[in-house]
Amino acid sequence: MIKFVLMVNRQGQTRLSRYYQPVELNRRATLEADVVRCCLSRKKEQCSFVEYKDFRLVYRQYAALYIVVGVTDSENELSIYELVHNFVEVLDKYFSRVSELDIMFNLDRVHIILDEMIQNGHIVETNKSRILAPLTALDKMTSS
Repeated sequence: MIKFVLMVNRQGQTRLSRYYQPVELNRRATLEADVVRCCLSRKKEQCSFVEYKDFRLVYRQYAALYIVVGVTDSENELSIYELVHNFVEVLDKYFSRVSELDIMFNLDRVHIILDEMIQNGHIVETNKSRILAPLTALDKMTSS
């Protein structure tokens, strides 16, 4: 099961966070800081799967952004690794070459995309067209 998804830049600033299990607000800041420190301190040659406390971290770097997913021990790390790539491909398709600024200024749309892919900590959709269907309909409504 997926516990959380974080998107952070190289400076360690969180650009997106979505939790699928309850975490107290005061613990979120320390959790995010520890997770970011753990992933950003690793070298490119090192594995993208990290044991962290009672769960695993799966992360991937795209330009200046890191996407970090916290999962339970029973989750398949490779499928999460591919999910992260699929998420970035969907963002690229929607924003046509997504950047950190696209994410910052369209956070609501990024959350919609993530919610179409993951619900209650489980992967529910990976088809890019189906994931983007609600946003396409929303964009059509706002443009007319």
